[in-house]
Amino acid sequence: MNTQGRPTRMAATIAADNMATGGYADTISGSRGLDQAEPLIFERGGLDRCGVDLPEPKGTATRLGGLERKAEIGLPGLAEPETMRHYVRLSRKNYAIDLGLYPLGSCTMKHNPRLNEKMARLPGFADVHPLQPVATVQGAYQLMGELAHWLMTLTNMPAVAMSPKAGAHGEFCGMMAIRAKLDADGETGRRRVLVPESAHGTNPATAVQCGFTVDEIPADKTGRVDMEAFKAKLGDDVAGIMLTNPNTCGLFERDIREIADLIHEAGGYFYCDGANFNAIVGRVRPGDLGVDAMHINLHKTFSTPHGGGGPGSGPTVLSEALAPHAPVPYVVQTEKGGWDLVENMDDAEGDPFGRMAAFHGQMGMFTRALTYMMSHGSDGLRQVAEDAVLNANYIQARLKHVMTTAYDGTCMHEALFDDRFLKDTGVTTLDFAKAMIDEGYHPMTMYFPLVVHGAMLIEPTETESMSGLDRFIEVLEALALAAKAGDKDRFLAAPVHAPTTRLDETRAARQPVLRWTPPVETVEAAE
Repeated sequence: MNTQGRPTRMAATIAADNMATGGYADTISGSRGLDQAEPLIFERGGLDRCGVDLPEPKGTATRLGGLERKAEIGLPGLAEPETMRHYVRLSRKNYAIDLGLYPLGSCTMKHNPRLNEKMARLPGFADVHPLQPVATVQGAYQLMGELAHWLMTLTNMPAVAMSPKAGAHGEFCGMMAIRAKLDADGETGRRRVLVPESAHGTNPATAVQCGFTVDEIPADKTGRVDMEAFKAKLGDDVAGIMLTNPNTCGLFERDIREIADLIHEAGGYFYCDGANFNAIVGRVRPGDLGVDAMHINLHKTFSTPHGGGGPGSGPTVLSEALAPHAPVPYVVQTEKGGWDLVENMDDAEGDPFGRMAAFHGQMGMFTRALTYMMSHGSDGLRQVAEDAVLNANYIQARLKHVMTTAYDGTCMHEALFDDRFLKDTGVTTLDFAKAMIDEGYHPMTMYFPLVVHGAMLIEPTETESMSGLDRFIEVLEALALAAKAGDKDRFLAAPVHAPTTRLDETRAARQPVLRWTPPVETVEAAE
């Protein structure tokens, strides 16, 4: 657990009633205006009630064969309107990209065009089944083939694996291809992977999962790879490097070509984390930089929805050296102009390292991504990167007089600040972020990257308007000035306008309450 600036207890007098009622202490109902207080569904519905009327079963015969339930199921009973209101009220407590600016650095939370959603819901895409006969899914295969073509074109790479389900899965794919290539060449002694401090946190974990050891490379004073340290770590046991470019400090690695050349001369391979591809798409082709493998987060660069537990998609492009080891399955065009799926290792060209998923990929994500590409065109995708970088630099330029930038000069797609401007104010990065919630903004990424103390990483993306950025900047500027003016209470008590106030984070981490249990009086009444 990162303990930078994390108090054990909330600082001020936020009434305990707030957390007990799930609402505000200064109203009778626990609600504030249209922000409705909402208890747990178990507290709203009774265990002794049912939302529907079911007839009593006739007779005693059942089809359960002695597997009938012996005790109460323990689920709350609510009428349909009560159930609907419960989940609608919960949804209103969420922050969403459709609600406002989502400044999470290293995450690329941008607007998802509704055209993408409409296309993904078309019959034949939305209802396609992975076990359908090949003849009935020719359109879906063609779409995958066309998306694969444009991913290879944008990166100038000769092959792409479409089956990885997320960015980390794509990393795994690329590193497994590197391992397969090394093993095929008899280079089984190469098991050390160089990972810069400015790389994404999943990179070292992926390397270890693939059977490599990790050797960290420090950053220099400009936030980029320390070239002397990098050169000193090269050797005949090096399998490759995992580098994020632009890196997590929001900076382009100026020595990227030299890094690629040196790692290749040493007999290793260059894995580039493509999570920040949105900053260079249409402007820079990773293949031209000497990259051997790179995953592409379709949700980040090509605007398909984030998270919610999935579905994700992380296609991985591969160089000529690694292409023969791409995993199955993959789509191919037949001699007659149709499409087919190569699923068996024996039928594949080259020497695939294996299979990563039960089925080929994620149709909804593929459809959205290709729609995004086609609606933007090559000039539009180039403008995506240009506007993303412009917006980040606008934020940095407007705020650097009141907040401290971690590194001098212009940035790429995200602006990185540190906590030096909060020195001697009694306000921490965490306090500053909590105060942003009271102002209606989701906080930026905090305490990451770890190479910067008290980091505040802001990525506005290209889809924010200047007026929206101005409003966001004015809020952060006012908060910074308030902290410097000694208005500490507004930060230490924040958030006070949120449905749930500040938690005792240490206790929440050490003693989490993850399961609802009925009150004692309810249990006694049931008995």
